[in-house]
Amino acid sequence: MPREIVHPPKAEPGDRIAVLSPSFAAPGRFPAVHEQAMRRLTEITGLVPVEYPTTRQIGATPQARAADLDAAFADPSIRAILATIGGEDQITVIPHLDPDRARADPKPFLGTSDNTNLHHWLWDVGIASIYGGSSQVHLGPGPAVDDLHARSLRAALLTGGTLEITDPGESEDVGIDWADPRALTTFGDREATEPWSWSGPARSVTGPTWGGCLEVIEWILTAGRFRFSPDALAGGVVLIETSEELLPARQVGWIVRSLGERGLLGAAAAILVARPPVSDHQRRPPAPERARLRREQRDTILGLIDRYNPDAVVCVGVPFGHTRPQWILPHGGTITVDGARRRVHADYR
Repeated sequence: MPREIVHPPKAEPGDRIAVLSPSFAAPGRFPAVHEQAMRRLTEITGLVPVEYPTTRQIGATPQARAADLDAAFADPSIRAILATIGGEDQITVIPHLDPDRARADPKPFLGTSDNTNLHHWLWDVGIASIYGGSSQVHLGPGPAVDDLHARSLRAALLTGGTLEITDPGESEDVGIDWADPRALTTFGDREATEPWSWSGPARSVTGPTWGGCLEVIEWILTAGRFRFSPDALAGGVVLIETSEELLPARQVGWIVRSLGERGLLGAAAAILVARPPVSDHQRRPPAPERARLRREQRDTILGLIDRYNPDAVVCVGVPFGHTRPQWILPHGGTITVDGARRRVHADYR
């Protein structure tokens, strides 16, 4: 990736972390889950969460949410920023942000899903970020925080270093409804994972990452906010994951095909595809059907990558994005995808 990317300094225990809702203010609707997430955040990291006016304000304007982000970047006592959850309208927040404030004091930003907008904005500004870490999904619900999530959270915020990204052996598409008190103490329905699928040459690739939620990437490209040649991704690792909207494989393929036509797939040296959710609170097909839906999406994506970039090292099934347990991964930082040894390592420098 022939671009200069600044890696923000790590926080230290006792520092303050801004907890914001740049998309949907889920803490305002489900405060118990949010408050448990804040306690666990401090227990795991030693950081002190700081809420802003729109953290719990459902329906806050894009301007107000942008003002909170700008304020967090401008406050020297804030050493990291965590999004509570995604949503579907963060694209309207981005035009109101001040890039000079972010550049003046770069800080780790963590978020997933609709926060792909912010990750791409920061990448445009020249600041690395961390894909993952929704407090409302991965910190607040359930009897505890998953170990792999806690380890990558500490690496992203505090310690840096390199971690091997591994398969936890189990996965859930969706947890207990947050309006149900059991959400605070019970995981969702978990099932055994399948082995990751590898494709492409048996070689090792190390490069900076770019990507995120596929549906949001489509919106960003439609809005004309990717202003670079595909060469900006040359030698890098593209991250692709799909959301709880449960797009059929055919529609996922249409978006991936467009990335191929844009030249973005062809520029990458490696591509990581997340394990997709295939059920939600209203729709949970039987286990064989869920497995079929995951295979269909995998085969569709692999077929398109083979068409546009047969030399890419590809791994499908990695737990990041919209399933749980979830690894937090660098965005603009470095990942090694080793097609020979079939291993993935993330550098959280």
